[in-house]
Amino acid sequence: MASRSTFATAPKPLRADDLACFRGGRMVFERLSFTLDPGELLYLRGKNGSGKSTLLRLIAGYLRIHGGTLMVGDDAWWRGDAALSEALIYAGHDNALKPVLTLRENARELTRLMTGHAVGDVALADAADVFGLTGLLDQPVRYFSSGQRHRSNLMRFAYLKRPLWLMDEPTVGLDTENREALAGLMRAHLDAGGMIIAATHDPIGVEGAMIDMRDYQPKVSLEEAWL
Repeated sequence: MASRSTFATAPKPLRADDLACFRGGRMVFERLSFTLDPGELLYLRGKNGSGKSTLLRLIAGYLRIHGGTLMVGDDAWWRGDAALSEALIYAGHDNALKPVLTLRENARELTRLMTGHAVGDVALADAADVFGLTGLLDQPVRYFSSGQRHRSNLMRFAYLKRPLWLMDEPTVGLDTENREALAGLMRAHLDAGGMIIAATHDPIGVEGAMIDMRDYQPKVSLEEAWL
């Protein structure tokens, strides 16, 4: 069972006001506002291309804000802010794993890059146990199935202590047992005062607020529609 987290940085509210993002030659979303307090979960819903992944990547610092503001506590967010990067974990569609390394080596490398420290063997073993990966810790990732790689990618949430989790379609490829493990991990994180933003089409079984990205699609004027 997941234990209460001791975060590297204290959780602070995340507030977005009239956010807009332009990408690929189009405005993906605009006028998007929300507040996420410690202990809260926010789901992002909407069809493919509606901006769920874009919003997560924007918050993670991979994309620019083209309108509005994003605040972490009383501080304005800005791209490349070291304080923000120390406060979050992001897991996207692509599994950030090096195939030639073992799962243990991948975890150690990620921890070193994100924290400058090594992950302890006990913490790593506990994290692997959450998703049934204990027997695979010393196997090269290139031999893993797609489901095992996805669970290995999610495992970072169990050993990296960050208050804000950004999760992009975390349930993809998970069976019932591992969905329940994910839900338990998320509940423990929220109980400890952590925050989660999850883009998903599937119910996870953890209570949270929801943003429908369709509500923030750009409004096309009649004049623009005829161009």
